[in-house]
Amino acid sequence: MPTALDVQHLSVTFGDDHVLRDLSFSVEAGSTLAIIGPNGSGKTVLFRALIGTVGFEGRVVWAPGTKLGYVPQKLDIERDLPLTGVEFLRAKAHVTRTPPEEIGRVLDAVSLGRDVAARPIGTLSGGQFQRLLVAFALMGRPSVLLFDEPTAGVDQPGEESIYALFRQLQREQGFTLLLISHELNLVYRYADKVLCLSHPMTCFGPPLDVLTTERLQAMYGAEVKFHDHEREVGNAGSH
Repeated sequence: MPTALDVQHLSVTFGDDHVLRDLSFSVEAGSTLAIIGPNGSGKTVLFRALIGTVGFEGRVVWAPGTKLGYVPQKLDIERDLPLTGVEFLRAKAHVTRTPPEEIGRVLDAVSLGRDVAARPIGTLSGGQFQRLLVAFALMGRPSVLLFDEPTAGVDQPGEESIYALFRQLQREQGFTLLLISHELNLVYRYADKVLCLSHPMTCFGPPLDVLTTERLQAMYGAEVKFHDHEREVGNAGSH
Protein backbone atom coordinates (compact mmCIF):
# COMPACT_ATOMS: atom_id res chain seq x y z
CA MET A 1 0.00 0.00 0.00
CA PRO A 2 1.21 3.56 -0.67
CA THR A 3 2.17 5.65 2.35
CA ALA A 4 -0.10 8.52 3.39
CA LEU A 5 2.20 9.80 6.15
CA ASP A 6 5.82 9.24 7.12
CA VAL A 7 7.14 10.58 10.43
CA GLN A 8 10.82 10.37 11.29
CA HIS A 9 12.48 11.33 14.60
CA LEU A 10 9.74 13.76 15.60
CA SER A 11 10.37 15.70 18.81
CA VAL A 12 8.33 18.50 20.39
CA THR A 13 9.65 20.55 23.29
CA PHE A 14 8.01 23.37 25.23
CA GLY A 15 10.71 25.01 27.31
CA ASP A 16 12.20 22.25 29.43
CA ASP A 17 9.25 19.93 28.81
CA HIS A 18 9.99 17.21 26.24
CA VAL A 19 6.45 16.28 25.19
CA LEU A 20 7.42 14.01 22.28
CA ARG A 21 10.86 12.55 21.77
CA ASP A 22 12.33 10.84 18.67
CA LEU A 23 9.02 9.45 17.39
CA SER A 24 8.99 7.53 14.09
CA PHE A 25 6.08 5.77 12.37
CA SER A 26 4.27 5.60 9.03
CA VAL A 27 0.63 5.30 8.01
CA GLU A 28 -0.60 3.42 4.94
CA ALA A 29 -3.09 5.18 2.68
CA GLY A 30 -6.68 4.17 3.43
CA SER A 31 -5.82 2.68 6.82
CA THR A 32 -6.78 3.62 10.39
CA LEU A 33 -4.20 4.61 12.99
CA ALA A 34 -5.32 4.96 16.60
CA ILE A 35 -3.20 6.98 19.03
CA ILE A 36 -3.61 5.99 22.67
CA GLY A 37 -1.89 6.84 25.94
CA PRO A 38 -2.48 8.38 29.37
CA ASN A 39 -3.39 12.03 29.82
CA GLY A 40 -0.42 14.30 29.23
CA SER A 41 1.42 11.86 26.96
CA GLY A 42 1.33 14.23 23.99
CA LYS A 43 -1.46 12.82 21.82
CA THR A 44 -3.05 16.15 20.92
CA VAL A 45 0.38 17.78 20.59
CA LEU A 46 1.25 15.09 18.04
CA PHE A 47 -1.81 16.01 15.97
CA ARG A 48 -0.87 19.67 16.12
CA ALA A 49 2.65 18.87 14.97
CA LEU A 50 1.30 16.79 12.09
CA ILE A 51 -0.87 19.66 10.83
CA GLY A 52 1.91 22.20 11.40
CA THR A 53 0.44 24.33 14.20
CA VAL A 54 3.29 23.66 16.68
CA GLY A 55 7.01 23.63 16.03
CA PHE A 56 8.94 20.37 16.02
CA GLU A 57 12.22 18.72 15.16
CA GLY A 58 12.36 15.83 12.71
CA ARG A 59 10.40 15.13 9.52
CA VAL A 60 6.68 14.97 8.78
CA VAL A 61 6.00 14.01 5.16
CA TRP A 62 2.46 13.76 3.80
CA ALA A 63 1.81 12.10 0.45
CA PRO A 64 1.66 14.56 -2.46
CA GLY A 65 -1.77 16.11 -2.87
CA THR A 66 -2.91 15.30 0.67
CA LYS A 67 -5.96 17.26 1.86
CA LEU A 68 -6.44 17.27 5.63
CA GLY A 69 -9.67 17.30 7.61
CA TYR A 70 -9.10 17.94 11.32
CA VAL A 71 -11.51 18.03 14.26
CA PRO A 72 -9.95 18.93 17.62
CA GLN A 73 -11.24 17.52 20.88
CA LYS A 74 -12.64 20.88 21.88
CA LEU A 75 -13.90 23.19 19.17
CA ASP A 76 -13.89 26.92 19.90
CA ILE A 77 -17.66 26.95 19.73
CA GLU A 78 -20.27 27.31 22.45
CA ARG A 79 -23.05 24.75 22.23
CA ASP A 80 -25.58 27.33 23.47
CA LEU A 81 -24.98 29.69 20.56
CA PRO A 82 -28.07 30.22 18.35
CA LEU A 83 -26.33 28.37 15.52
CA THR A 84 -27.88 25.51 13.60
CA GLY A 85 -25.99 22.50 12.28
CA VAL A 86 -26.55 23.65 8.70
CA GLU A 87 -25.15 27.11 9.51
CA PHE A 88 -22.15 25.46 11.14
CA LEU A 89 -21.47 23.49 7.94
CA ARG A 90 -22.17 26.52 5.78
CA ALA A 91 -19.40 28.40 7.61
CA LYS A 92 -16.97 25.56 6.83
CA ALA A 93 -18.07 25.61 3.19
CA HIS A 94 -17.33 29.33 3.02
CA VAL A 95 -13.84 28.93 4.52
CA THR A 96 -12.93 26.00 2.28
CA ARG A 97 -14.63 27.49 -0.79
CA THR A 98 -16.74 24.37 -1.06
CA PRO A 99 -19.98 24.44 -3.09
CA PRO A 100 -23.06 24.72 -0.83
CA GLU A 101 -24.46 21.47 -2.19
CA GLU A 102 -21.63 19.68 -0.38
CA ILE A 103 -23.63 20.19 2.82
CA GLY A 104 -26.30 17.79 1.66
CA ARG A 105 -23.69 15.24 0.59
CA VAL A 106 -21.88 15.16 3.94
CA LEU A 107 -25.14 15.03 5.90
CA ASP A 108 -26.20 12.02 3.84
CA ALA A 109 -22.76 10.46 4.34
CA VAL A 110 -23.06 10.57 8.14
CA SER A 111 -26.79 9.70 8.15
CA LEU A 112 -27.82 12.95 9.80
CA GLY A 113 -31.26 14.13 8.70
CA ARG A 114 -31.84 17.62 7.33
CA ASP A 115 -34.42 18.21 10.06
CA VAL A 116 -31.84 17.41 12.74
CA ALA A 117 -29.16 19.56 11.07
CA ALA A 118 -31.61 22.47 10.93
CA ARG A 119 -31.86 22.53 14.73
CA PRO A 120 -29.63 24.63 17.04
CA ILE A 121 -26.47 22.67 17.83
CA GLY A 122 -27.14 22.96 21.55
CA THR A 123 -30.27 20.80 21.17
CA LEU A 124 -28.44 17.91 19.51
CA SER A 125 -27.64 14.74 21.43
CA GLY A 126 -24.01 13.75 21.94
CA GLY A 127 -24.19 11.26 19.09
CA GLN A 128 -25.89 13.70 16.73
CA PHE A 129 -23.32 16.40 17.48
CA GLN A 130 -20.44 13.98 16.84
CA ARG A 131 -21.96 13.03 13.49
CA LEU A 132 -22.21 16.73 12.70
CA LEU A 133 -18.48 17.06 13.51
CA VAL A 134 -17.69 14.17 11.18
CA ALA A 135 -19.72 15.92 8.46
CA PHE A 136 -17.78 19.12 9.25
CA ALA A 137 -14.48 17.25 8.76
CA LEU A 138 -15.67 15.73 5.47
CA MET A 139 -16.39 19.13 3.91
CA GLY A 140 -13.90 19.66 1.09
CA ARG A 141 -13.37 15.91 0.55
CA PRO A 142 -10.18 15.40 2.61
CA SER A 143 -7.90 12.47 1.83
CA VAL A 144 -6.82 12.26 5.48
CA LEU A 145 -9.10 12.76 8.48
CA LEU A 146 -7.67 13.52 11.94
CA PHE A 147 -10.13 13.25 14.80
CA ASP A 148 -9.28 13.94 18.45
CA GLU A 149 -11.56 11.89 20.73
CA PRO A 150 -14.35 11.18 18.21
CA THR A 151 -16.66 9.67 20.84
CA ALA A 152 -16.28 12.31 23.56
CA GLY A 153 -19.67 12.94 25.17
CA VAL A 154 -21.26 9.91 23.49
CA ASP A 155 -22.82 6.95 25.31
CA GLN A 156 -21.55 3.41 24.75
CA PRO A 157 -23.98 2.42 21.95
CA GLY A 158 -23.21 5.75 20.27
CA GLU A 159 -19.47 5.08 20.47
CA GLU A 160 -19.89 1.85 18.52
CA SER A 161 -22.02 3.57 15.87
CA ILE A 162 -19.43 6.35 15.36
CA TYR A 163 -16.61 3.83 14.80
CA ALA A 164 -18.83 1.79 12.48
CA LEU A 165 -19.59 5.02 10.58
CA PHE A 166 -15.87 5.69 10.14
CA ARG A 167 -15.34 2.21 8.72
CA GLN A 168 -18.26 2.60 6.32
CA LEU A 169 -17.04 6.02 5.14
CA GLN A 170 -13.53 4.69 4.63
CA ARG A 171 -14.85 1.90 2.41
CA GLU A 172 -16.87 4.40 0.39
CA GLN A 173 -14.37 7.29 0.20
CA GLY A 174 -10.98 5.67 0.80
CA PHE A 175 -9.61 8.31 3.16
CA THR A 176 -6.91 7.67 5.76
CA LEU A 177 -8.04 8.03 9.38
CA LEU A 178 -5.95 9.08 12.38
CA LEU A 179 -7.81 9.22 15.66
CA ILE A 180 -7.02 9.72 19.33
CA SER A 181 -9.01 7.42 21.57
CA HIS A 182 -9.27 6.02 25.08
CA GLU A 183 -11.71 3.30 23.99
CA LEU A 184 -9.37 0.31 23.85
CA ASN A 185 -12.08 -2.18 22.89
CA LEU A 186 -13.03 -0.15 19.83
CA VAL A 187 -9.39 0.57 18.98
CA TYR A 188 -8.67 -3.15 18.98
CA ARG A 189 -11.60 -3.88 16.68
CA TYR A 190 -11.36 -1.00 14.21
CA ALA A 191 -7.74 0.22 14.01
CA ASP A 192 -5.19 -1.22 11.57
CA LYS A 193 -2.25 0.15 13.61
CA VAL A 194 -1.91 1.54 17.12
CA LEU A 195 0.57 4.14 18.32
CA CYS A 196 1.00 4.12 22.10
CA LEU A 197 2.45 7.27 23.66
CA SER A 198 3.75 7.18 27.20
CA HIS A 199 6.83 8.45 29.01
CA PRO A 200 9.40 7.05 28.66
CA MET A 201 8.13 4.32 26.31
CA THR A 202 6.32 4.34 22.98
CA CYS A 203 5.21 1.43 20.82
CA PHE A 204 3.70 1.08 17.36
CA GLY A 205 2.16 -1.86 15.51
CA PRO A 206 -1.01 -3.91 14.90
CA PRO A 207 -3.51 -3.98 17.79
CA LEU A 208 -2.90 -7.70 18.34
CA ASP A 209 0.78 -7.00 19.06
CA VAL A 210 0.48 -3.67 20.87
CA LEU A 211 -2.56 -4.07 23.10
CA THR A 212 -1.08 -6.62 25.49
CA THR A 213 -1.55 -6.69 29.25
CA GLU A 214 2.12 -6.03 29.94
CA ARG A 215 2.43 -3.06 27.57
CA LEU A 216 -0.81 -1.44 28.65
CA GLN A 217 0.00 -1.76 32.34
CA ALA A 218 3.49 -0.36 31.75
CA MET A 219 2.07 2.51 29.73
CA TYR A 220 -0.78 3.50 32.06
CA GLY A 221 1.10 2.66 35.26
CA ALA A 222 -1.88 0.84 36.78
CA GLU A 223 -4.05 -2.21 36.29
CA VAL A 224 -5.69 -2.03 32.88
CA LYS A 225 -9.07 -3.61 32.30
CA PHE A 226 -9.68 -4.40 28.67
CA HIS A 227 -11.99 -6.98 27.15
CA ASP A 228 -12.80 -7.92 23.59
CA HIS A 229 -15.33 -10.58 22.65
CA GLU A 230 -12.81 -12.41 20.48
CA ARG A 231 -9.69 -11.84 22.57
CA GLU A 232 -9.20 -10.85 26.18
CA VAL A 233 -6.37 -8.72 27.52
CA GLY A 234 -6.38 -8.18 31.27
CA ASN A 235 -9.74 -8.29 33.04
CA ALA A 236 -13.25 -7.67 31.79
CA GLY A 237 -14.25 -4.08 31.20
CA SER A 238 -12.46 -1.15 29.61
CA HIS A 239 -9.86 1.29 30.80
